[in-house]
Amino acid sequence: QVQLVESGGGLVQPGGSLRLSCAASGIIFSNSVITWYRQAPGKQREWVAIITSSGSTNYADSVKGRFTISRDNAKTTVYLQMNSLKPEDTSVYYCKAVGVPYSSNYPREYWGQGTQVTVNS
Repeated sequence: QVQLVESGGGLVQPGGSLRLSCAASGIIFSNSVITWYRQAPGKQREWVAIITSSGSTNYADSVKGRFTISRDNAKTTVYLQMNSLKPEDTSVYYCKAVGVPYSSNYPREYWGQGTQVTVNS
């Protein structure tokens, strides 16, 4: 069974930092592409950052220069370091993995349950 568990969310003041984690199990992690999304109340889910199996990264314009995505294959975990946080970053943050589960030979898409980030003074 594949599981993605996000953690690290919380309440932070504008200008502050948080580091989110997405811990994966049940999937061939080193070959997986991991993406962070976020969804604010009343808004559509939006893409935030992506990291490929080779470590290439890309970011939404709204977070470029402030957020950094990284991965630790030994810990089967992807991180999202968020600096210079703004009130508009307030959202539930989700990670998505596209990869091959140990129970199959075919890649599938998996989502975590989300972690709340609130930026408020």
